[in-house]
Amino acid sequence: MPKDLLTQYPGIRYLEAKAQKRMPGFSWEYLDQGTGTDRAKDRNVERLNEVLFTPEFAKGPLSPRTSTEVFGVTYSLPVGIAPVGLSGLLWPNSDRALAQTAATRRIPHVLSTVGTGSIEEIGPMTTGMGWFQLYPPREAGLRTELIARVADAGFTTLVVTADVPAASRRERQTRAQLTLPPKIGPRLVAQSVLRPAWSLSILRNGLPRFRALEAHMDSTTLADAAGFVGAHLGGTFDWDYLRDLRQIWDGPLVVKGILHGADAELAVEAGADGVVVSNHGGRQLDAAPAAIDTLPSVVSAVGDATTVMFDSGIRGGLDVARAMAFGAQFCFCGRAFMFGLGALGDVGPDHVTTLIELELLSVMHQLGIESLDQLADRNPHFAT
Repeated sequence: MPKDLLTQYPGIRYLEAKAQKRMPGFSWEYLDQGTGTDRAKDRNVERLNEVLFTPEFAKGPLSPRTSTEVFGVTYSLPVGIAPVGLSGLLWPNSDRALAQTAATRRIPHVLSTVGTGSIEEIGPMTTGMGWFQLYPPREAGLRTELIARVADAGFTTLVVTADVPAASRRERQTRAQLTLPPKIGPRLVAQSVLRPAWSLSILRNGLPRFRALEAHMDSTTLADAAGFVGAHLGGTFDWDYLRDLRQIWDGPLVVKGILHGADAELAVEAGADGVVVSNHGGRQLDAAPAAIDTLPSVVSAVGDATTVMFDSGIRGGLDVARAMAFGAQFCFCGRAFMFGLGALGDVGPDHVTTLIELELLSVMHQLGIESLDQLADRNPHFAT
């Protein structure tokens, strides 16, 4: 990683500010928005910031280790790249850049069903680091075909999203006049012209498409794809559906979007190997609790019966440490990696990974620990 990047962008907040200046307004609004008044999105970050530790010093030389094992695979960091829908609209060619970072840095990249990368291309690019996020197809035939493609492409882990029973109200997206497909009018053209790096990348890579789904559609236009998503995905997930998935997917199976201990128990009973404590980045219900507030109860409910992971609000290595101190065994973040792409293009996700790693190592030194499982020993607590 070039030293000048660490000088210019020593933290993810600097990438966030730069990304806003380089992305068209409609792309930024889609990335940055939550739902309603954005309180759930902001609450995730605020509550993580209130988690404090009590350091212990005079430990002598330390050699902190950040690698961890999940489902039999060793990752260099306890954090992966969360699934991001419409990723190519936020920054062109994003799923390829994210897959390359996953392969190089040995962290998971979770490709979204409604991302803009091809299953057959992205899977091999990750060299074993690929996970796939599933918006549950309503038809059994489509589900079977899609999962077969995912397995054939080398994705190791299936992540089914539980927390989108219906589309949420995205007020900022409405105000930005972002529709699917985008209506190319004077406002969107003007915003694009003012962001030449994004526009030139679109010219090189083409308009975003739902490439993961095109094999199941008669047309590849974004308008037809959006209609296909609305007609064939989501709205039917329950625990019987998860049991059916367990019968047709041989690898690790994860349920994403758990906020309640009882739901975590039901997921385990239905065959889940892991759960992700998440409120969808604050994008579904503005009154949802911060994900970090629900994490301890989920850990308490399922204990060692499953792998408990966490996302929603993570903006750096300190937040990863906070979540792991409360019992998460792995973490994911989406916006931070997209900030990197928006600010720096293809090299951005690698820089985000470096920033997370450096901050996590710094936190471990300050706390006087060498292993991630020692984080819980440093009295994690919420500020009063």
